[in-house]
Amino acid sequence: MSKGVEVLNQNDTTPMEIALEEARAAGARGEVPIGAVIVHQGTIIARAGNRTRELNDVTAHAEVLAIREAGETLQSERLVGCDLYVTLEPCAMCAAAISFARIRRLYYGATDPKGGGVEHGPRFYTQPTCHHVPEIYAGFSEGDSQKILREFFRDRR
Repeated sequence: MSKGVEVLNQNDTTPMEIALEEARAAGARGEVPIGAVIVHQGTIIARAGNRTRELNDVTAHAEVLAIREAGETLQSERLVGCDLYVTLEPCAMCAAAISFARIRRLYYGATDPKGGGVEHGPRFYTQPTCHHVPEIYAGFSEGDSQKILREFFRDRR
């Protein structure tokens, strides 16, 4: 999970491209292929792919694992000023974790009409109990994210 700190510069791959790499690696492990990256001040401080099966932990979603790693890196439960890039619309659990961590911006690839918690389902950030709403940007590398998921599930049917 922990890959260390990676400073980004103009010639590097984008955080979403790294999230897609994490998604592909998760799929290769037999996990649902979702990847997440957290950036703070131009530096990648966390990256993760789903590990629910490997860890026998239903909360081991890519977003939650990346938030845990970023918290350790910054030595804080609040990730103020951090941006999260994830390949799929977060579920309600992950949307709540993003809110509680005070993530500044959320960028995600594919929408998830069945399990999403941002645009779909409970729409966590519109609820009166939500205390922090990140800036939300959808559709980043959407086609690539959809393709990875489609191929993963096609191969299992």
